[in-house]
Amino acid sequence: MNDATDVPRLRLERDLYLRLLELGARDEPRPFLEEALALVVEVTGADRGYLAIDDRGRADRSPRFSIARGFSDDEVAEVRRELSTGIVARAIATGATVSTASAVEDPRFRDQASVLGQRIRAVLCAPVGAPAVGVVYLQGRASPGPFPEDHCALAEIFARHLAPIAERLLAREAEPPRGADATREVRAKLSVDGIAGTSRALAEVLRQVLVAAPVPVSVLVTGESGTGKTALARALHASSPRAAGPFVEINCAALPEALFESELFGAEKGAHSTATRRIEGKIEAARGGTLFLDEVGETPIAAQGKLLGFLQSKRYYRLGGTTEIEADVRVVAATNANLEDLVRARRFREDLYYRLHVLEVRVPPLRDRPEDVGPIADRVVAALGADHGRPIPLSRAARVALEEAEWPGNVRELENALARGWATALSEQAPAIEARHVFPDLARPAIAGEEGSIGYQDATRRFQGRYLREALEATGWNVSETARRVGVARSHLHDLLRAHGISRARGRG
Repeated sequence: MNDATDVPRLRLERDLYLRLLELGARDEPRPFLEEALALVVEVTGADRGYLAIDDRGRADRSPRFSIARGFSDDEVAEVRRELSTGIVARAIATGATVSTASAVEDPRFRDQASVLGQRIRAVLCAPVGAPAVGVVYLQGRASPGPFPEDHCALAEIFARHLAPIAERLLAREAEPPRGADATREVRAKLSVDGIAGTSRALAEVLRQVLVAAPVPVSVLVTGESGTGKTALARALHASSPRAAGPFVEINCAALPEALFESELFGAEKGAHSTATRRIEGKIEAARGGTLFLDEVGETPIAAQGKLLGFLQSKRYYRLGGTTEIEADVRVVAATNANLEDLVRARRFREDLYYRLHVLEVRVPPLRDRPEDVGPIADRVVAALGADHGRPIPLSRAARVALEEAEWPGNVRELENALARGWATALSEQAPAIEARHVFPDLARPAIAGEEGSIGYQDATRRFQGRYLREALEATGWNVSETARRVGVARSHLHDLLRAHGISRARGRG
């Protein structure tokens, strides 16, 4: 390696990469691509340049973005036609750079109409990404002959560094704008009125429901406690061909083991001490509809074999009965436990696990979809007001406080906090639910050494409050500077201060 010649080349490569990174900080793809093309034209000394990016990764369709520099509109149209034939098509198809001193004399390209018509000489064409999602096409240079090897190397380096930056910008553009409802399209195909939220994560869950709803197989709904698995199961039932039938729920964790089989399968009179008459089981009650087995991991091991037999044959016996009964029932199960772990621990039958786990709908925790907190809160507060004839809206500060808070108990914890806040606001005859109603800890100052005896939620909020106060004090309560340091908009910082009950008059609190 010749260090004397390599150092300038490495420095140029580094500078090219840094300039691409700087350009890539832009929020919009088109201005970035325009300046990126100008950059590669500059460093290679090309007369003209064309850059195409197709986020669908298909060369036989119009590219998602195309930028030209130095070409007329008619000439650009000719280059675009090259996406499916000729020089550009070769670079995309082979994934290799194409370079020629004179396309009009090159036997590979001299018969191309565009090459003959424009008398194209030096060309350098490098694919962007592997597999190619775009191409950089450079044409013409001041001196005769092909583009020098170092310019070819720079074009390839440019294309290699451009690929991940361009893909990131295209992915960002494809995301719905903040506040947009990513679930709207899939909601139109389902009956999910009881499920609030607008996040991409929830949209993915609903797409899983869309797949599972019409097929007559068992479904396993998984997720942490409190994430809303029961609501998802109801939505799956309501969106299925069985929607007109009953939805029957049984909580496998809430039943004594001695009564589990009777509750699920029913019992004949005298089958056990409490069976003073024939008892209809949940399976019978769910005939023609859906049976929902919540916390299915808690099913007693003795009953798991009979449940498996029913899932296999759709037939069962009442406890104490001798007549086999057939039931057209779809089973949806839910668990917050890892059933595979339970199988390894011999607490859950492996064959039952596979029978239940035909399709899976995984519900993400609320921390993975924080943008759903606001819509869920609105739904809960509206329902509380409607049920009691006393609508009380959420204040803006309370909404911000809810969105900023951690919810380890997921939707269930959020619903309980809102119910407490609504009741407190009602008792005070307040015009709106404020943050202090939902988070009572805001109403009193923290006591030194007390954190260990309070809940996770309150401890988290106290930390957040102290962080904001300390940031304000470090800037002399300069809100604009504090917002810059904390990394939020000034208006959002004001909302956070109100949400945490922070004002300069309160001092350290």
